[in-house]
Amino acid sequence: MANVVIFDHPLIQHKLSILRDENTGTKEFRALISEIATLMCYEATRDLPLTDVDVKTPMGICHAKQVKGRKLAFVPILRAGLGMIDGVLNLVPAAKVGHIGLYRDPETAQPVEYYCKLPADIEEREVIVVDPMLATGGSAVDAITMIKNKGAANVKFMCIIAAPEGLKALQEVHPDVDIYCAALDDYLNEHKYIIPGLGDAGDRIFGTK
Repeated sequence: MANVVIFDHPLIQHKLSILRDENTGTKEFRALISEIATLMCYEATRDLPLTDVDVKTPMGICHAKQVKGRKLAFVPILRAGLGMIDGVLNLVPAAKVGHIGLYRDPETAQPVEYYCKLPADIEEREVIVVDPMLATGGSAVDAITMIKNKGAANVKFMCIIAAPEGLKALQEVHPDVDIYCAALDDYLNEHKYIIPGLGDAGDRIFGTK
């Protein structure tokens, strides 16, 4: 079964508490999403391989480490996943970015695909799929399936808040995908929203209703 990391870092938890607050405005909400994504990305990239290099400092030669040329791609699930992209690119600016568009059918609560654009060499890249919320898990499951069908073999998933139902669904369908969450909440309500959650992440990021 895939590894599940639920962050307990004080800075992440502090920012998450402000993110949840219904009084937090769009500008601050957007900034917090990006900041939390940056902090989480440290852990999600912990297993990147290193190579030995010699660096000439002003005082001499240092035997140092650099990330070995593994290629990365971040794939946000539209539209809310876009809110996390600037944060992760702050750490890995050379990464490529794909996009997957899914929306939830209001009648069935099932994800419907409307867009998929990935780097041409996706099969050569380690892929990190990002979406602020893992609710039913349907969008994450379908997005990762699409990415694997394009040839990617090394895929991770990073969200800010997960529901137990979504986490279970993702693990069952993609047991090889490591999952990173800032919080695991209580349950989904009858409308498939995470409780206590933070409401609709896309609406709060982009100021829409």
